[in-house]
Amino acid sequence: MFTAVALLVLAGLLGPALAAGRRPIAPVLVGELIAGAILGRTGLHWIEPSAEPYPIFYSLGFAMLMLGAGTEVDVRSPDLRRGIARGGLALIVALVASVPVGLAIGALLHLAHPELLVVLIAGSSAAVGFPTIQERGLTGPAIGLLIAWITLADAVTALLMPLTLTGPGHIPEALVGDAVIVAIAAGAVVAGRRLFATGLADEVKRESKERGWALQLRISVLLLLVLAAIAEHSGASVLIAGFAAGIVLRQFHEPHRLVHQLAGLAAGFFVPAFFVLLGATLDLKGLVSSPSAIALAVAMAVAATAVHVLAAVVAGSERRVPSGLLATAQLGLPAAAAALGLSTGAVGPPIAAALVAGGCLTLIPATAGSLLLAAGMKPADPTPAPQEVTR
Repeated sequence: MFTAVALLVLAGLLGPALAAGRRPIAPVLVGELIAGAILGRTGLHWIEPSAEPYPIFYSLGFAMLMLGAGTEVDVRSPDLRRGIARGGLALIVALVASVPVGLAIGALLHLAHPELLVVLIAGSSAAVGFPTIQERGLTGPAIGLLIAWITLADAVTALLMPLTLTGPGHIPEALVGDAVIVAIAAGAVVAGRRLFATGLADEVKRESKERGWALQLRISVLLLLVLAAIAEHSGASVLIAGFAAGIVLRQFHEPHRLVHQLAGLAAGFFVPAFFVLLGATLDLKGLVSSPSAIALAVAMAVAATAVHVLAAVVAGSERRVPSGLLATAQLGLPAAAAALGLSTGAVGPPIAAALVAGGCLTLIPATAGSLLLAAGMKPADPTPAPQEVTR
C-alpha cells in the first residue's frame, strides 16, 4: 500500500515541476493530469485507479477540490454585490446562448448527454479566474462584473452539472439530496455565527491554538464529510457537498492558520491525488485516435469562448472582449464531469478525456483576456484581493 501511495505522491510532483519558473510549461493541474496519463491506462499502467487504496483518495480529493472552489466564493463580498446585476445578466445570456450551441454540438457528434455540454460551455472557474485577478492586481468595474459573474456561474453550474448525468427517474431524489445539503449548510452558518460569538468559543479556539489540536481543521473536515455522506446516501452530488462546505467556511472568514492547514491537506496531497488518478483513468490514446473526441474538445473551447464574449458584450462590461475571455476559463467543472461520467458509466473514456482537454483549452483565451485587462487598466494595490484562495 505504501508503495502505491508513494507513487501517487511522486507523480503529483510533475505538476509543480511543469508550473515552476517565469515561463511555466503548463498549469499545476495539467501537469498532474499528464503524470496520471503517463502512469495510468494511457501509458505504463503502473497506476490502476480502481485498485485499493486509490478509490478513497480519488473521492476525498474530488471533495477537497470542490471545497477549495467554495472557499473562493464570498457571498458577502462588496465586489460581488456591486456586480451582481450585470453578472447575473451575463450568466443568463451565457446559459441561453449555450443551449442551441451545446445541443447542436451534441447532435453533430452523437453524444448521449448533450445537455452536459450546455452546462459546461456556460460555466466559469473561480479556481482559475480569482487567482488570476489577484495575481495581476486587476481592479475596476469590469472586475466587479467578473467576480459576480464567475461566482454565480460556478455555483449554478455546480448544481446543474450532476443532474445532466443523472437518469430522469433519479433527478427528484438528487434534487432532494441537494436541497438537504444546502439546508444543512445554511443551518451550519446560522449556528456557527451564534456559537462563535460566545466566550466559550474564543476559549476553545485559544486552547486549540496553544495546544496544537487543530480543532477548526477537524470541524471543517467533519462538515465536508457529513455533507458528502448525505450526497452519497441521497443520490446527490459530492460536488455540491464540497462546494457548499467551502462556502460555509468562507462565511466565517477563516483565519490564515486554517487556510494554511486546509491548503496543506488539500493541495499537498488529496487534490493532486485526484488529478493524477483522473489522468490515470482517462484514455488519451482513445482521444487521439477518435476524430469525434478531438472535435468535441476543440468545439467545447471555441463555443465557450464565443458564448462568454457574447455574454460580456450584452452585460455591458467596460472591457467587454477581455472580460469575456477571462470568464471563459474552466478546469474543475470539466474534470468533475469526466470523473462523474466515468464513475456512473454515462460517458466513455475518450469522451471523458475530451471534456478535460476542452477545459484545458479554455485556459488559452482566459490567459489572453487577463493579459489584455492588465495592459488596459491601472494595476491595483497588491495588498487587497477579491478573494482569499487556498490553492
